[in-house]
Amino acid sequence: MNSISYNVSDGVAFIKMNRPDVLNSFNRDMALAMQKALDDAANDQQVRAVLITGEGRAFSAGQDLAEVTAENGPDIRSIVKEHYNPIILRIRSIDMPVVAAVNGVAAGAGANIALACDITVAARSASFIQAFSKIGLIPDSGGTFTLPRLIGFGKASALMMLGDKVKAEDAEKMGMIYKVEDDEKLLETATQIAKTLAQMPTKGLAYTKEALNNSATNDLQKQLDLEEKLQKQAGSTYDYNEGVNAFLEKRKPVFKGE
Repeated sequence: MNSISYNVSDGVAFIKMNRPDVLNSFNRDMALAMQKALDDAANDQQVRAVLITGEGRAFSAGQDLAEVTAENGPDIRSIVKEHYNPIILRIRSIDMPVVAAVNGVAAGAGANIALACDITVAARSASFIQAFSKIGLIPDSGGTFTLPRLIGFGKASALMMLGDKVKAEDAEKMGMIYKVEDDEKLLETATQIAKTLAQMPTKGLAYTKEALNNSATNDLQKQLDLEEKLQKQAGSTYDYNEGVNAFLEKRKPVFKGE
């Protein structure tokens, strides 16, 4: 059984973590398969949005500790460097929106992968846990970068040190995620979001993503300069011209992501 399933439909690449017997916890095979799936999406001209979810009752429980404790298993630094960092960098750099449909528990690296996505929707029964402190580790997979920017330094610090379980509804209230949906409607809602994004001017969305990525470290002047540059690029796209013409002609635009 493949640890990651991948298929494309209606311009959306559906990536599903597929180790339900261990709550979709990551081993090397699954981490590398996730990297490949993201690369496949990035290199497919038919793909204009990505949806990531999990099989079974979990999104991902993070690292499979059986791999860490196995004889001749990888050391922790190698796992972070070779498994998780490349996944986070791919999610943040891919030139299209990435939607997470969090169908159950998202713990450790699993939580931070979900939070790295552009839009995160969670089932009402889902939860988020920065579980690292429970075994003497620090949050990785970009957690110490992403979470404080989503919910503020104080709350992020407490959740990371205490390892509290955050219910989906509480995660929504504190701004950690975009939306909570009833369990039975989660995939339908997330799929509709991804399909909507795939029909939008995705080149412009990619520029928006680039601007947001840089806003975390730029000062105001640098960010204004970047907006000016990206707006010029967006203004030279097919989709910008199509959007303007459709507005003037009072018709629905047909965007190509170009």
